[in-house]
Amino acid sequence: MIKKLLIVVLGVLLLAGCWGKKTEAVPLDADTATAVAFSADTAMAFLRAQCDFGARTPGSEAHKQCGDYIVAQFRRLGLDVVEQTAPLKMWDGKTFQCRNLIAQYKPEATERIVLCTHYDSRPWCDHDKDEAKHTQPVMAANDGASGVAVLLEVARKLSELNPGVGIDFVCFDLEDYGAPQNAPGAPGDGSDWCVGSRYWSEHPHREAYAPVFGVLLDMVGGRGARFAHEYYSMQHAAPVVARVWAAARTAGFGDVFVNEQGGAVTDDHLNLNAAGIPTADIISYYGEQGGFGPTWHTADDTPENIDPATLRAVGQTLLQMLAEY
Repeated sequence: MIKKLLIVVLGVLLLAGCWGKKTEAVPLDADTATAVAFSADTAMAFLRAQCDFGARTPGSEAHKQCGDYIVAQFRRLGLDVVEQTAPLKMWDGKTFQCRNLIAQYKPEATERIVLCTHYDSRPWCDHDKDEAKHTQPVMAANDGASGVAVLLEVARKLSELNPGVGIDFVCFDLEDYGAPQNAPGAPGDGSDWCVGSRYWSEHPHREAYAPVFGVLLDMVGGRGARFAHEYYSMQHAAPVVARVWAAARTAGFGDVFVNEQGGAVTDDHLNLNAAGIPTADIISYYGEQGGFGPTWHTADDTPENIDPATLRAVGQTLLQMLAEY
């Protein structure tokens, strides 16, 4: 993720007047918090299981095994799983077999929402302070496994929650293969990131696919993480942002989902929004100086640096959002 350009064009954002300003709060209604509880312990088990395969870099055996594991878990939970595969050429000329994983809850329902994340690992720790580690792959406990872990635990709770809408859990491949900084041949226009979600958005798994909205999870397990209103989410999916952040306050996590503007992020939600699916990005924001957190694209992105309380804040917020839908 410089996929993730935290501040893509700082000057534009300053001109837009969004830095450092709070956005108007969305009033809460009289609904009470759902009694269906998200288990951070179970989510951590899902996260560790992914990391136990190793770094899930494209084309690796760990990547294949983790994909098989995710499919098996969703099927064990009673969801219908569709695997979308296609050979896709990357910025460096390499071709990988993209494998997007789609788990469908109530596939017969015509009204649907999308909950999504990515499951691949970045091949390079190119933001590690130790330059000797820049060619090592990222374990991606936060930047990959955390989003999958939250979605699996949310899916596990659906039998208790019984939401009245169809849900598509989508785990995107080839999200984090963007060129390292100053790499020869890097396109420089962001097209080297989020390749799997771009393919899915252009080739949806169902005909006439038109979900009501989507929510993307990215890096949702870091210690001390806060989630602010991501710039492009506000531009293209402000009502979705309002829905999610209101659910967070009702669930008791208004201190984690802060009512402030964050950065502008190149992430999978841009492809969904371009396809007409208004999608909000729940992505960690440590402020202008902290970026995406201290473990981002480093060798320290390991399960030891995941905070179960952060996973719970995000997962309980999603359950609350679904309960209110």
